[in-house]
Amino acid sequence: MGKSTFFNRVIGERVAIVEDRPGVTRDRNFYRTDWNGRQFYLVDTGGMVEGSDEPMDRLIRAQVLTAIDEADVLVLVVDVKTGAHPLDYAIAEILRKTQKPAILLVNKVDNLGNPNAVGHHDFWDLGLGEPLPMSSLSGKGSGDILDAMVAHLPEVEGEEEEALRVAVIGKPNVGKSSFVNRLLGEERLVVSDVAGTTRDAIDTPMQYHGRTMIFVDTAGLRRQSKIDDGVEFYSSIRTERAIGRADVCVLMIDATEPIAVQDLKIAEKAWEAGCGLVLVANKWDLVEKETQSAPNYEKEIRNRAPFLKWVPILFTSTVTGQRVYKTLDLILAVQEQRTRRIATHEVNEVLRALTMKAKPPHHHGHPVKFLYGTQVSVAPPTMVLWVNHPDGVMESYERYLQNGFRDAWGFSGVPIRINLRQRGEEAE
Repeated sequence: MGKSTFFNRVIGERVAIVEDRPGVTRDRNFYRTDWNGRQFYLVDTGGMVEGSDEPMDRLIRAQVLTAIDEADVLVLVVDVKTGAHPLDYAIAEILRKTQKPAILLVNKVDNLGNPNAVGHHDFWDLGLGEPLPMSSLSGKGSGDILDAMVAHLPEVEGEEEEALRVAVIGKPNVGKSSFVNRLLGEERLVVSDVAGTTRDAIDTPMQYHGRTMIFVDTAGLRRQSKIDDGVEFYSSIRTERAIGRADVCVLMIDATEPIAVQDLKIAEKAWEAGCGLVLVANKWDLVEKETQSAPNYEKEIRNRAPFLKWVPILFTSTVTGQRVYKTLDLILAVQEQRTRRIATHEVNEVLRALTMKAKPPHHHGHPVKFLYGTQVSVAPPTMVLWVNHPDGVMESYERYLQNGFRDAWGFSGVPIRINLRQRGEEAE
């Protein structure tokens, strides 16, 4: 029908996966967008298959009905080239019963100037009012559709505080969707024991302690050699983009297994992107408990990569709910660290103490001297240090400075960036 194409057209990005076969969209895909000064969430749903006994079809149908129940305005997308399908009549009946504003979008109308382009008699029979023609591929008619959608939106008071974006990342089938569902207290995302059920990055907003948090349940990242299906390839791209847009990433791993190389690579992607990072070891209820089992597992994780020394670790079970809600407080704490700003005088006091404790190396026979330092930005915290010979600062000494800054200020779960500048260079 073109639901996902319309979705992408409205938001101006290829967020929803579009492929020439039915059933690609499975979850409700949330994305915040705006039109004529009104901000709203657009939701792309999976395609309904009536009368099917397939477990996935039943799950998708339940998700569509939930999306209908939650929406303020409903848009039914039909195909002008195939005409009104029996399923269109069935869905239209569901929409009419809600008594909510409903818009009938007739897609694939390439010639909007042709009065016979839309099968008015066919689509008027759906009982949803005037059929509005559009071509999702070219964008023709999209303005009229958006005008109609915005006109039916309820009035809101005040502006929403900037939301905190949290990407839930990890390998396939470690419990990411179950984790988000447990946090939300409802079956918001499709949960199945079939690996790879989540294919898009699904935006799901919630309120916690007066703060808007948007959880992004991502498709699991696999090793590149295992990504052979077109949908999985696009899913991996969207997951990486979700990491790039996130403030904090929650990396879920399977606690019944040792942390894998792929887990470390996913963590590195988030760390290098400047995100805050929380590591959640899920399925802890399935682990046979011994003395020091949690500390030993945590030690094993931290020994696998130096940066993991600074990442908070939480042991959870999405089945029992054990410590799942503690993740929310941890996310807020990490974001607070990520946006923390250190006074310039304090930066220079710590820098001076560190360079006195361990002298910088020489460069071509000349001593390396750190002249001045300041924090120039947050999210992630970024320090600019002026030095007489930037090329003479070895990577090991830069790590020493980073560790010293952490000892002084913490920055738990947050990468610290250091930029070296020569005397006279401007801070960027």
